[in-house]
Amino acid sequence: MKKLFNLFAIALLGLSTTFAQTTPSVTSVKQAPKKVAAAAKTEAKKVEAKAQTTAAKLKADGTPDMRYKENKDVKTVVAGPTKKDGTADMRYKANKAVAKKKN
Repeated sequence: MKKLFNLFAIALLGLSTTFAQTTPSVTSVKQAPKKVAAAAKTEAKKVEAKAQTTAAKLKADGTPDMRYKENKDVKTVVAGPTKKDGTADMRYKANKAVAKKKN
């Protein structure tokens, strides 16, 4: 019985390895990031140029970097009614229009 069980386990292991996923070739994986990295470097240079022209320092995605004091002092003005905490109340049409312009 033990011999039959061992033979079955070896056969099962052999079949499971034949259906295992294959790894992609190393050359195709290494080529793709180089193209992406080159594109990211050009975008980063564009963002840096924009950041230098404005007074507020920005992150790579264009949002203000809150680590700097000049960005922490900036207060946003809401077009319509506000909630108790000072944020825009999105139930009103005036605030929805401003939110759409930002996106």
